[in-house]
Amino acid sequence: MLKELSDFLRHRKEDIHDYLGGGVLARIIGGVLGVYLLSAVVLGWWWSSEPDVIDVNQYSQQLAQEMHRERVTGFTTAATLLFLTQTLLDKSGGYITNDIFPPGIWLDNITSWEYGVLVQVRDLSRSFRKDLSRSQSQSSEDPDLIIAEPQFHFDNDSWALPATESEYLRGIKATKRYLARLSDPKQSGAQFYARADNLTTWLSDVGNRLGSLSRRLSESVGREQLDLGLAGDANATQSTQAEGAQERKTPWMDIDNVFYEARGTPWALVHILKAVEHDFRSVLINKNALVSLQQIIIELESTQESVWSPMILNGSGFGLLANHSLTMSSYIAQAGAALIDLRALLKQG
Repeated sequence: MLKELSDFLRHRKEDIHDYLGGGVLARIIGGVLGVYLLSAVVLGWWWSSEPDVIDVNQYSQQLAQEMHRERVTGFTTAATLLFLTQTLLDKSGGYITNDIFPPGIWLDNITSWEYGVLVQVRDLSRSFRKDLSRSQSQSSEDPDLIIAEPQFHFDNDSWALPATESEYLRGIKATKRYLARLSDPKQSGAQFYARADNLTTWLSDVGNRLGSLSRRLSESVGREQLDLGLAGDANATQSTQAEGAQERKTPWMDIDNVFYEARGTPWALVHILKAVEHDFRSVLINKNALVSLQQIIIELESTQESVWSPMILNGSGFGLLANHSLTMSSYIAQAGAALIDLRALLKQG
């Protein structure tokens, strides 16, 4: 009897020990998980902060001094391309779009901002390769820009083999080589042609981007749209018959993503246009277009005001709540309209 009682007590003691041990382990795991999640939230808040707008003239001047070079024509614009791409990789949290772990995988707003900047990097690098660095259509392409332009067009969310960052770094290195050759008085192979036609071609791409963004932002509350693809040409045709009026509305879950993409695009354009103001200054003055460019910059700078609301509001056009997308659309549409005037001035003799 005593032996049975002793065995019973021993087994109960082992059960209690296992229970307490398991409870302590569970609490430790829970504590570690809680600290990790809290740290991820704090990091996510920090990583979601957008970089400030800088003075690209001061930045390019400092870069020229570090390279022991003069700021030749095109140096500021090329340096701005470098700044934009390096910012994507070096800002708080680094490049986040291809993150597969928290908190990066949760941060869709800053990844949309990154995409808006990246589109402008791609457009500008393409303009460098096919227009800005070439004297005419039959001239050779710059060997470093041949490398840089496709690198910036690499998949923006590849996390391994190869990672997006490594491909963009190759583009950055190639752009640095072009910039070094461009500012070397002993070399004439690298060139930058600040001509009105080159600037007009790039501005055409910018206008298309802004027009698309403005439309997508205005669709946050839904809008009826007719097909205008053949307007203005009685003999024009299209591949398939388009429907009549269509109701277009941005999905609720995508509204903040479109907004932050629209924040990233003007952020990049403000820097590029200020560089253009420096490198194309004589052309702009000759065409009486300098003020028009400066007005575009002012409109785009307005899009960078702080967003004090904890979330992107989507009130109706004349409702009680604000609609951040429509406000952003207004600034971008005004910049787009001023851009049309600027292009018209540049095309004049």
